[in-house]
Parts: sequence; structure tokens; C-alpha cells
Amino acid sequence: MAISDVIERLGRAIFEAPFAGGLAQETPELAEIRLAILDAAKAKGHRAGSRLVFPFNLVHVHLRGVPAGKAEIFRGEFLANYLTEELKRGLARSGHRFREDLRVEVSTTPELPLEGQSWLVVQTEIERMEDAQPSASTPRAAAKLIVLQGTANRSVLVLNKTRINIGRSPEVFRAAGPSRKNDLAFTEDNEINRTVSREHAHIVYNPQTGEYRIFNDRWYKGHAHCGIWIVRDGLSQPVQRSSRGAALKSGDEIHLGSAILRFVAK
Repeated sequence: MAISDVIERLGRAIFEAPFAGGLAQETPELAEIRLAILDAAKAKGHRAGSRLVFPFNLVHVHLRGVPAGKAEIFRGEFLANYLTEELKRGLARSGHRFREDLRVEVSTTPELPLEGQSWLVVQTEIERMEDAQPSASTPRAAAKLIVLQGTANRSVLVLNKTRINIGRSPEVFRAAGPSRKNDLAFTEDNEINRTVSREHAHIVYNPQTGEYRIFNDRWYKGHAHCGIWIVRDGLSQPVQRSSRGAALKSGDEIHLGSAILRFVAK
């Protein structure tokens, strides 16, 4: 079945379920997600004495191939709560102990899976209490990018959209047509700007957590000096190309090749 059909059927089931009082019958696609989450959790569990333990409190599910217009359906509370409860039931049935604050979160991307990639990625992590973000009811904090090094189409960019694209040119085209528009574009031809890729990075705001995350969009390998790093408190960390990206904190320096931005959130 084509990925578009999978997403369409799954999205319809998720959208209709709250109005029908729940899922009357689990779709094969939803069952695949549920089983993948449980398998990933069991694989990360371990034995402590005579007990099986799942020590993580956050399971992240990333879905590829979800159109932007349907993303909110998949990221909504219904799917996350449903998968959380199903994971807890599955772990209990298999004899695993787990943390009371265990939860599942869902993110999406419109990018289709490449050859050999799955449309579904499951990751686990421990979310510390001090990393907890404001609730969805908390007003969105103003955030902006300040260009410190390099010449972009604007020196300060207010992050007033859910997704902000960053790259070399204002628009990117592929053989099939337009690919994307960059909100922050390093268009001038100079030594620093030439280290910025056409599709270098994007930043996503999560209204449920109040968190901003940066993602590496560079497709090709090589040219290490053109990568992405976050410099925080004098320490540098690379941003690898992944479905999770990296969380941003106010004051972070973002290095895109030789170009430098500062992320500021109030």
C-alpha cells in the first residue's frame, strides 16, 4: 500500500475516533504503530533482580509522509493519549515495571521515507523534571534569530510561525517543482554565505511543550565545515540529521557552516 494511502486511512481513523466515542476497531496502521512502540520499549527494558524494568519516561514516535495540512491531527492529544495508555497496558501485561510519568509524544514530517527507511520511527529517552516545558495553556514566548555572522535577507527574524526554514536561497526548486521557501536566506555571494546549504536547517515550535527544536536538513555527506552546531555555555554540540533534532535554549549560538545566528527567547 502506498504511504499516502496509509496516512490517509490512519488520519481518518484518528480524526473520527473522538466523535465516535473512541476507536470502534483499530486500523492495521494504528496497530502497527502500537506494536512498534511496545517492541521498542521491551527492547530497551532490562532485568533488575527478578523484575523487568522499562526506565524511560518518554517515547517519541515520528511519522514520515504526513502532509502539513494533516499534521495537527496526528500531533493532537487523542493519538498521544491513546498510544500512552496502550503502551502502559502492554508493558503491564509483559510484567514490566514503568514510571508513572511515562508518556508518548508524536511528531510528523511531510518528507517521504527514503529507500530503506520506515515511515515510522520510535525513540526512547529520559525526560528530566527540570527539562519540562510550559503547558499548552502557557502563552507562547516571543523568540527570534539574530544574524551575528553572514549576510542574510534580514538581520533579525521573529519566529512567529510553527516552522521556520533556513538556507542559502529564498526558494528551492527540484525537478518536480518548488521544494520549499526559506524564511532566513543567505543570498549574497560571499565566503561565509557559501558555507550555507540551500536547505540547511529548519526550526519547529511545539505548542504543546513550548519548545523550539532545530533540525539538520543537509542531505549530502562531506564538507564537515558546512554542518550545524549549537554553542552553549562555551561548549559545542553538533546537530545530526535525525527526526528528533535538538532543543534550543535562549542565548544559544547556531553555527550554519561559517554563518552564526543567536537564538533568543523571552
